[in-house]
Amino acid sequence: MRKRLLQSVAVGGGAACLALALWLAGALDRFESVSWGWRASFYASRRAPCGAVKVVLIDQASLDWGASPERGWSWPWPREVYVPLLELLRRGGARVVAMDLLFSEPSAYGVADDEAFGAAVRRMPAFVGAAFYGRDGVALPVPAVATNATRLGNVRDVPDPDGVFRRATLLKARADGGAAVPSLGLAAWQLGAGAGTSATAGAPLDADGRLLLSFAGREGRHQTYGAAELIQAGMRLMGGERPAVEPSAFSNTYVLVGVSAPGLMDACPTPVSRVSPGVEIHAAALDNLLTGRFLRDAPAAGVAAYVFLLAWAAAALVLRTRRARQTVLAFFVVLPLPAAVSWAGYAAGLWWPLMAGELAALFALLGATLANYATEGRQRAFIRKAFRHYLGDEVIEQLLTDPDRLKLGGEKRELTIFFSDIEKFSTFSERLEPEVLTAVLNDYLSDMSRIITEEGGYLDKYIGDAIVAFWNAPVSQPDHAGRACRAAVRCQRRLAERCAEFERETGAALKARIGINTGVATVGNMGSRERFNYTVLGDAANLASRLEGANKAFGTSIMVSESTWLSAGGAFVGRELARLRVVGRKEPVRVYELAGLPGEPRPAAWTDFDAGRALLDAGRYREARALFERWPDDPASRAMAARCRFLEEQPCENGGGGVWELTEK
Repeated sequence: MRKRLLQSVAVGGGAACLALALWLAGALDRFESVSWGWRASFYASRRAPCGAVKVVLIDQASLDWGASPERGWSWPWPREVYVPLLELLRRGGARVVAMDLLFSEPSAYGVADDEAFGAAVRRMPAFVGAAFYGRDGVALPVPAVATNATRLGNVRDVPDPDGVFRRATLLKARADGGAAVPSLGLAAWQLGAGAGTSATAGAPLDADGRLLLSFAGREGRHQTYGAAELIQAGMRLMGGERPAVEPSAFSNTYVLVGVSAPGLMDACPTPVSRVSPGVEIHAAALDNLLTGRFLRDAPAAGVAAYVFLLAWAAAALVLRTRRARQTVLAFFVVLPLPAAVSWAGYAAGLWWPLMAGELAALFALLGATLANYATEGRQRAFIRKAFRHYLGDEVIEQLLTDPDRLKLGGEKRELTIFFSDIEKFSTFSERLEPEVLTAVLNDYLSDMSRIITEEGGYLDKYIGDAIVAFWNAPVSQPDHAGRACRAAVRCQRRLAERCAEFERETGAALKARIGINTGVATVGNMGSRERFNYTVLGDAANLASRLEGANKAFGTSIMVSESTWLSAGGAFVGRELARLRVVGRKEPVRVYELAGLPGEPRPAAWTDFDAGRALLDAGRYREARALFERWPDDPASRAMAARCRFLEEQPCENGGGGVWELTEK
């Protein structure tokens, strides 16, 4: 446990450090920006923009309208054109009007044009004029605008290094050391809120004094009107006619005027749109200031702690896995987590980095996988190789989940122990050539061993032609008795299938006897620290061996103890034989012959056998013998008939069948 904890800390810490180093160096910025665009677009499309913000665009349709033969306006338009627009907004009760148009040069249509426009600006309750504060200089509007505007706002901003506008500079420091200049959007908010020129509504600014924009609406757009539409409406209104657009639509609103026609070159890419009118950047900033819907950069310390925790958890999870599919599942569980956290962070108003967490998780998962392979992977490979000849795949997989079971030492467990031997093997083996003997024995042991492992048994050892196996260790098997019984029946049937083949090779019929017992025994790794075997010790194992030999007394091929029979639920085809006192045990044990699998028919002779055994136990030997002798082809019936004859001559003291005493193993 301690070793695994240290591994997870080392792997997770290394993964986190690498991911954070890449994050701080800016190597992940490109990918982070793409993922930020996905988040911004998702949430923007589900959030309604502030209804108090309206946008008027000089779009291509407006330019075409102005360039029509009856007007013939070239760009830039005469400034008097904007007078009807401003008049419509004034009469409609617009709270603030801000124009993202830089009137830095006198009008080509003469001074009167500038003065007419300036007079319209002066009549507005609150008007923000555009100024350009660039790196190399300042461009201010002509006096007719500058002196009549309520406030000037900076319309110059810079995108992120990839050219995308994700932030807005709310206050621009002046080179001459004067008061900072608000952006167009901030100036509009300040006028509407009656705030001072330095107020920022508590907006969270980054280290460069910029606001991370929270876009709303499809592609970050606010309610938009074409400039031509409103200019015409203003003309009708000034002429005493009913306008097509009701002025009241602008009551108590913030109206930003800008351009979107492609030829006017004011398109700005944002996280939610590849081509967005530049005025929408200011509209987004104003929207955030009005609604208080701000976004903040996640604190670096918090991100670092999160990345370390995530990487540690990912490493710890993989280091606890024992199977390949569990490791794959860990990847599927962990890798989506950073994305979920980053998307939830946006909903909470945070730019929570995605890529730092994603890379940390990936590095930790890969590192832990390699660590598993380098340590436990080699151990697992060793276990597979060492036990593939002794255990089935199912049992090996269970063992791999807890390799500690292979440590030196033992434990007391209830086991079902299987012992088999070939009848009279030593007699005919002496006359066989070594090559033939080896080939036959290998074929026999391979067939029997495969069946035992298929039934989940552990192959303890081979002793010449004998096989020792057991169930319920090293892994738990609640149905261990049934598995052993099924394996025994299958082994005998497989031997019967190959009997003729073996007889041709050896000149003798191969017959095997099997003894099975269920009981508590000591099981574990026995031996020295350098070399040990996983084996079983105890009286329960000895009894299984004795039952194998006891088959000779009854002519049976599979004998199981009462404990095995009851543990298997009595579902197999079998019959009670007798109570035996085997060599080395004082207490007799009731034994059963096992002959078939559950659901198979019971031999006809067994009805008389059961009745005869009951008469034998009652001391009615002659009647019992008569029933047994009806079935001379049944070896157990012949043995019981002989037993009756013996008892007729030497009856038991209690008058019953008594206990059979076995004098040989």
